[in-house]
Amino acid sequence: MGQDHAKRVFRERARSSTDRMVVSEAAYPGSIPGGRTFVVGWRHTRTLRGVFNLPVQCHSIMTDFSTAELQRYSRHLAMPEFGLKSQQALKSARVLCIGVGGLGSPVTMYLAAAGIGCLGLVDADVVEVSNLQRQILFSEDDVGRSKLEAAKERLFGINPYLEVRCYAERFTAANAMSLAADYDLIIDGTDNFPTRYLSNDVAVWLKKPNIYGSILRFEGQVSVFAPHLGGPCYRCMSPQPPKPGLVPSCAEGGVLGVLPGLIGTMQALEAIKVITGIGQPLVGKLLHVDTLGLRFRTFNLRRDPDCPVCGEKPTIHEPIDYDGFCGITEVPKVPSVSVQELHTVRQLGSPHFLLDVREPEEYAVASIEGATLIPLGELSARSAEIPQNVPVYVHCKLGGRSAKAVALLQNLGFAHVTNVSGGIAAWSESVDAGVPRY
Repeated sequence: MGQDHAKRVFRERARSSTDRMVVSEAAYPGSIPGGRTFVVGWRHTRTLRGVFNLPVQCHSIMTDFSTAELQRYSRHLAMPEFGLKSQQALKSARVLCIGVGGLGSPVTMYLAAAGIGCLGLVDADVVEVSNLQRQILFSEDDVGRSKLEAAKERLFGINPYLEVRCYAERFTAANAMSLAADYDLIIDGTDNFPTRYLSNDVAVWLKKPNIYGSILRFEGQVSVFAPHLGGPCYRCMSPQPPKPGLVPSCAEGGVLGVLPGLIGTMQALEAIKVITGIGQPLVGKLLHVDTLGLRFRTFNLRRDPDCPVCGEKPTIHEPIDYDGFCGITEVPKVPSVSVQELHTVRQLGSPHFLLDVREPEEYAVASIEGATLIPLGELSARSAEIPQNVPVYVHCKLGGRSAKAVALLQNLGFAHVTNVSGGIAAWSESVDAGVPRY
């Protein structure tokens, strides 16, 4: 920043102040070449090298920042629209981020860099190789580590003045209220509908803004749900979840690696706007991003007076069975074998039929030799292609879809059909490392 610009910034602040100001090179590097002090309208101005002192009414704010912090946030402080008041608001804020994956990575990194005082992180997963394509918090060296452990280390590397609280657990109906109670706002960085509805409901009950983001393949969405600020909640936009299987997860449907970086950064921006009061947050609006056409569209959202959570006569006042509400049922209890047992069957040359119920795109990435591909959604119509005179072993990626396929085939009259526990992922890990993991 040049000296002329620095003078203009300080003159703007001087017009509304009547006390004193001290400027020094040590506290505001680059703004005043050579450490020279200049008077811009304050009365009783004096020089004190090494200290950056604002007018008396802001002195209590200044005592919360060290010289090193002032240097770190100098580009924020240079903006008249932002300044110390907004920086102090960030430092005083406590933000709960549910999930530190694709969205949580840019959210937490940019909030840490911006100067958020406290970040709460909720995640029970470990870092996998497939995360590295988009989850920029992590590196190759972090594979196998707890996401929270790796994230905390990385975030402290970005900003050592940050407080990080880690919750190595799922965000569930049993713990959601207690986890969120101590925070000023909630950021939803998850990719499943039960957690989305749960985080929304908890935010409504606790009167905390909920910074929403979602991603799939090449498209994403961002909004700020805050009925206590006059806007709608997530349920107002989506009263009912989609039917199970209609909307794939990122693991099933895929996601362009840069998309969560874009959407997560926007979530961080909305959080900063809400905390500091600058600009116009996306309250009552939904931003839709299409990366293939690079189109940004904003839709108006209205609060639903009949909403069961934030409406005029709410009917839901405490956490519910969100899996049941979203139509998610437990994996059917069906006959199962381990990948090692399947490997033994194949080594012995025993007659069998190996059925793969994943999608063609997944099959193109990795497959088990000799498997026949019939996607789960086509299984009923193509069941005649499956022999009934030999044992049938069914696999998918992890074992969930194949268990549903086994139950479906049993209902169709297949007597000798068995699920392969752990799917092709377990096969790659325990039997054939030459099969790629994805």
